[in-house]
Amino acid sequence: MAVRLRELIRAVRACKTAAEERDVIAKESAALREAFREQDPRYRHRNIAKLMYIHMLGYPTHFGQMETLKLIAANGFPEKRIGYLGLMLLLDERQEVLMLVTNSVKMDLNNHKNQFIVGLALAALGNICSAEMARDLSPDIERLLESSNPYIRKKAALCTIRVLKKNPELIEEFQDKAADLLHDKNQGVALSGVTLMLQLCLMQPQVIERYRQHVPKLCTMLRSLLQGGFSPEHDVGGITNPFLQVKILQLLRVLGRGNADASDAMTDILAQVAANVEGNRNAGNAILYEAVSTIMAIETIGGLRVMAVNILGRFLANRDNNIRYVALNTLAKVVAVDNQAVQRHRATIVDCVKDADVSIRRRALELVYSLVNEGNIRNLTRELLDYLAVCDGEFKPDLTAKIATLIQRYAPDKRWHIDSLLQVMVQAGAHVREEVVNSLIVLITNAEDLHGYAVRRMYAALQQNLGTADTSLLTAAAWCIGEFGEMLPTGRGGALLEGEPPVTVSEADVVLLLESVLRRTKLPAAVKEVVLTAAMKLTARLPTQVARLAALVERNKSSVLLEVQNRSCEYSRMLGAHSDIAPQLLERMPALDEQEYYRTTGVGPVATPSGSAGGADAAAAAAAAPAAAAVPAGDDLVDLLGGLDAATAAVGRASQSGAGGGGLDMLGITAAVGGGSSGVAAAGALDDLLSSGLLGPSPAAAPAAAGDILGMLGDVGPAPAPAAQAVDPLANLLGSSPPKAAAAVARPATPAAATLSVLDQDGLSVRFACSKTPGQPGSTDILATYSNSGLDTISDFNLQAAVPKYMQLRLEPASGTALPALGAGSVTQALHITNTMHGQKPLVMRLRLNFSRDGQPVVQQVEVNNFPAGF
Repeated sequence: MAVRLRELIRAVRACKTAAEERDVIAKESAALREAFREQDPRYRHRNIAKLMYIHMLGYPTHFGQMETLKLIAANGFPEKRIGYLGLMLLLDERQEVLMLVTNSVKMDLNNHKNQFIVGLALAALGNICSAEMARDLSPDIERLLESSNPYIRKKAALCTIRVLKKNPELIEEFQDKAADLLHDKNQGVALSGVTLMLQLCLMQPQVIERYRQHVPKLCTMLRSLLQGGFSPEHDVGGITNPFLQVKILQLLRVLGRGNADASDAMTDILAQVAANVEGNRNAGNAILYEAVSTIMAIETIGGLRVMAVNILGRFLANRDNNIRYVALNTLAKVVAVDNQAVQRHRATIVDCVKDADVSIRRRALELVYSLVNEGNIRNLTRELLDYLAVCDGEFKPDLTAKIATLIQRYAPDKRWHIDSLLQVMVQAGAHVREEVVNSLIVLITNAEDLHGYAVRRMYAALQQNLGTADTSLLTAAAWCIGEFGEMLPTGRGGALLEGEPPVTVSEADVVLLLESVLRRTKLPAAVKEVVLTAAMKLTARLPTQVARLAALVERNKSSVLLEVQNRSCEYSRMLGAHSDIAPQLLERMPALDEQEYYRTTGVGPVATPSGSAGGADAAAAAAAAPAAAAVPAGDDLVDLLGGLDAATAAVGRASQSGAGGGGLDMLGITAAVGGGSSGVAAAGALDDLLSSGLLGPSPAAAPAAAGDILGMLGDVGPAPAPAAQAVDPLANLLGSSPPKAAAAVARPATPAAATLSVLDQDGLSVRFACSKTPGQPGSTDILATYSNSGLDTISDFNLQAAVPKYMQLRLEPASGTALPALGAGSVTQALHITNTMHGQKPLVMRLRLNFSRDGQPVVQQVEVNNFPAGF
């Protein structure tokens, strides 16, 4: 006979290796097979218990499934208990064997002698029933919802959730019965009823309007729980039935969303919950958290929202890291609704950036990023810089990137911008990206009144941190010294600015600093190249140091670095044989156009709306702005237009233009993914685009041969044109510019701004606000707004877009990747389209939206061809 379950557990625990455990399990499995063949009912329940233990260890147990069904068919409660437990563990809804147990379950549902047997059957159905079982047994479950036994009513309500998920067409039969459970005096049944109603609202949003009539009853139930006396049966930490209170608040949140009348009916009770529930225990904190979430989700007055934000502020002061994390996570959502209320807790949030827990630090940093605006940038940056000097190494890259982006976007003046970025480079230069340094150089070149100040500050910072300076500081300082080095010697750079410390520098000191930089070991090649160029430029700016600078250049002619060697040889030749033209060659670099540079690269200051407080949308867009990632040239966006897998780019990540495959140019298509910093983002063969008619008719007539070629690609026939017009039949095929019409085309009037609905499906809404760029009729600016009115939050939201070749498309980074449920917030994204054939071909584009809803990936595709006339 096989061993007992306790002995089997002891034997498995005694195994020292996996091989020993496998031997023990193999022997026991053989003994169980033999016992099942003998059909001995006395030890069947013990054998199934051991089988479940073996299953939990990960070993196959399929040979015992039929024995489980035999236990369920037994008459005694102990056997049925083990049988149903084995059924839920060893089988699932995909097993065909499960159909054999339907009759036994039906008999147990109709058992009038033992309520616990009925409870076992309902629990098993609620866990593993298939759609067929749910459909067959739904009349019995509906009958049990009206049972006189509260234990059975409670179990039946919870089982109904599984039944309706498997058969949504049955929802109409159960929606009224679920609401009837609210009037049950038993709190367990009421809890099950509220849970069932909540699930019905999530499964079928049309039910929400029907259930809004029960808001007064829910408020009455919640008030009785708050004001009721001590109830030992339901008390948890001094709070009466917190589980029921939490469920009621969740249901009120769903019912009050977007409805002013329902929101007004629940305002008083929400204020009572926020004011009276104590937050010194987890049960109270759970209720307060749900109350805050409900207040922020419904149509409430500002005072109630301030109270909710203050509750989150108390959470931040809690010593429990889990509660603090929940508070930060909730505040990050609330900041889009009431930024000013969150601003009051800014000091506490900044303190969380210095917390020992890395998850709290990161969440607090993201929240601080959302709170920054022009009014508080100085104070917040100062505090973040103080922490940057002492924070952990693993946290420095994120913190450095955030600080640099905040400085670039919200700097109140250029001097503060230079000082702050310089401090960042001194403290964490290794983590400062190259584009940040480049944008600083562009800023300095355009600030003529700060040239002397900038070069003095760079010189002082490099001299004081010569041994520890990283690439960013070395590059920026060497570049400034090369461009404006003549302003460094004392008295030559103009008057010192207010508060600027005086620096005593001679021409020899400037050259000595460059020599010291080049003597550093393991100096990056890029820095050497910049220093050599700076030394060369100084030969035209510091005439007394020409010989010394020439020697410095000469010493690097034998460098093992090819670029350094090449520059040294060229510079030496320039100083010798071509010294007469050297001054012209070594003039200052012309200043770049700041706005064009920022528009092209996606970094730099961005103007915020007047009177704004640095709202979440702007801050979220700022968070996405700094990263400009190149899309590989081979990326295939064919799926966007024809059904193949596409390489996706996250919303909010800018992508630079890349050369696409030959098939793309042949078809004459431009595609963009996620967001782009350049005019065109090319991809592979977009084979199905032309056949969809997205390009529309050709602008000019072509000979029949050319029409045949285009017809092979699925294009539509060319439109008529004047006979005298000479057209290259392959011009459009190869992607070249179309010929101009013989007759002048009258320029249409600039159309007024317009809003159109692009998509409104399954709760996801996409709307375009279109406007024309003044003086540029072919340019269209689109502000896309994405919102989610469904009951499940949409995450990982990602947009892909494609336009014909005669258009150019640029997508700005989106303000986020998550769309809160029930319209709690929205995501915006700017699109810029240039139609080179404006007036001849209409504006059309195709969108592909990728996102996750309830953990499931969803892909939606839509063609936009309903732009108003003139666009």
